[in-house]
Amino acid sequence: MKVKPLNDRVLVLRIDEEEKTSGGIIIPDTAKEKPQQGKVVAVGPGKLDETGKRIPMEVKKNDRVLFSKYGGTDIKINGVEHLILREDDILGIVE
Repeated sequence: MKVKPLNDRVLVLRIDEEEKTSGGIIIPDTAKEKPQQGKVVAVGPGKLDETGKRIPMEVKKNDRVLFSKYGGTDIKINGVEHLILREDDILGIVE
């Protein structure tokens, strides 16, 4: 299945965090939080302004991004969990 985001939406694949702390403590699955970092899989064309012109997106495919904790909508594509969110919910690009 192929998904193409609309307007200013971005399709992101979450990047799993470490299962061990720096001190060597292993974190069980029940105590883990959902990661707030991901890789951009697909990007919409951008939203329209008041005059009907497209505002280009700042993120692009394969960017590694940080996003807000409770932003977006979780979806499954071919059994893999993804996140669709607005560009406004992206906090920054990791370089």
